[in-house]
Amino acid sequence: MKERTVLVALGGNALLKRGESPDPAVQRENVRRAAEALAPLAKEYRLVLTHGNGPQVGLLALQAAAYTKSEPYPLDILGAETEGMIGYLIEQELRNILPADVPVATMLTMTAVDPDDPAFGDPEKFVGPVYTKEQAGEVGNATGWTFRQDGFDWRRVVPSPEPVKILEMKPIRWLIEKGAIVICTGGGGIPVVPSPGGGYSGIEAVIDKDLASAILAEELRADLFIMATDVEGVYLNWKEEDRELIGETTPRFLGENRHHFPPGSMGPKVDAACRFVEATGNPAAIGSLEEIAEIAAGSAGTIVRRESETR
Repeated sequence: MKERTVLVALGGNALLKRGESPDPAVQRENVRRAAEALAPLAKEYRLVLTHGNGPQVGLLALQAAAYTKSEPYPLDILGAETEGMIGYLIEQELRNILPADVPVATMLTMTAVDPDDPAFGDPEKFVGPVYTKEQAGEVGNATGWTFRQDGFDWRRVVPSPEPVKILEMKPIRWLIEKGAIVICTGGGGIPVVPSPGGGYSGIEAVIDKDLASAILAEELRADLFIMATDVEGVYLNWKEEDRELIGETTPRFLGENRHHFPPGSMGPKVDAACRFVEATGNPAAIGSLEEIAEIAAGSAGTIVRRESETR
């Protein structure tokens, strides 16, 4: 039985790169490359995978809005659809690479949020494809959706409340204990709130997968928490010519420079890394999916450690 647990959060833009066509074949090819990068980690660690769903859930919302004979499906149901869809692709591609006796399981995961979270009044989570400013204005007028600038492009934004609790922790642990690679908490999990009569009900939101993954990694006491995205790591002055890649760092340094990391993109990743390190004392990392093995070895990406452990 492997002794160390690594949780890897795959960014939605790592699985569907910015500007790429969201065709199934394109996504499958990206997932196949992701599986090839992750397979070596599965030989050394207990591996838990989460994934983003921003591009995919936005696309499903567009498809749902185009069918006018019924009400569009709410974001919690669309989130469940993307958990199944992306989980299926990751699971299948890993099974195609790994030995046949390695169990891989995808689990639909619900994440509880606070119904009074202020994020419901200030949407900032990017979903869906990129647009020009003019295109965003046209789509916004037709649908009532809110758009914000994302780098040099424009994308739809939706409420992204803070995750409070992951409801499927027990079965996730059971699968890990049996040696399975577990794919869970996709897209941050399906957003739910407590129901007045007991239980939970879905709510219109998309939870940030990095913040939810940090809670999952903390609950599992993961030895390493990696957020794999489409850039080499965290930068100071990201949009400037003098931008600088941050290598090994601490939560304090990142906190002092928080204004460099915008909400809706790198900001939640930085917050998630700092929360995990401060809660567990174990390292977190942010970097490119293509360098995942080097990130796990501590030789690439942005590595966040406790103050006493930095070199």
